[in-house]
Amino acid sequence: MTMVTAQMSVSLDGFYAGARHNGDGNWLESAEAAGFFRITRWVIDAKAWRERQGFAGGERDTNSDIVAETFEAAGAYVMGRRMADGGEVPWGEDPPFRAPVFVVTHRPRETLVRQGGTSFTYVTDGIASAVEQARAAANGKNVAVAGGGSLVRQVLKAGLLDELELHIVPVVLGTGMRLLDADLELADKEAIELTPTRVIHTPPVTHVRYTVNGRAGLVLDDRGSGTGETPGRSAADE
Repeated sequence: MTMVTAQMSVSLDGFYAGARHNGDGNWLESAEAAGFFRITRWVIDAKAWRERQGFAGGERDTNSDIVAETFEAAGAYVMGRRMADGGEVPWGEDPPFRAPVFVVTHRPRETLVRQGGTSFTYVTDGIASAVEQARAAANGKNVAVAGGGSLVRQVLKAGLLDELELHIVPVVLGTGMRLLDADLELADKEAIELTPTRVIHTPPVTHVRYTVNGRAGLVLDDRGSGTGETPGRSAADE
């Protein structure tokens, strides 16, 4: 069954990159890039990632196996325009996706066809349309939301995400681009509930996979009080 999945590397305090680059100067020298490369170091070191990019070297280990698994599971991708624009030159004529990519954008553009089965289709009528087009193209495999973080939040907010995998790196960035924030527009006493289905720990990163159960109300209960009274209050407070 085709699922809509997303996977992101995040710092211990929930950032997927450093402070957002405002467009001035070289992105590679920005705080955004510094944070991004710190939390994706485990990916760059993985042999499966390096092979997919056409690079030599890398470690063949548990983290490499997870990268390979992620590539293998995806039959189509959904991506934000900022990520697509930023990757167009460095990915070159043979991008690593090897599957159709649907780019969510407000600016129309002709489909780009690249080598290895990768194509970039620019979708201007919203996230739901991009996801549906990706489902149709995935050939029974998963639709992977490739990012960036803003797009992952939008897909989660819209209730379109079935599975979220976080690769949690043991570093505190302190500030930057947070993956899960107020953009989700949760109401008071509302949350998005998830169920952890797999945890794999390695020294540089811990991989936690969740099934996304959807929005649910937060209900105050008397757990821990032992009296049926509201936690934090007692009859003596009345």
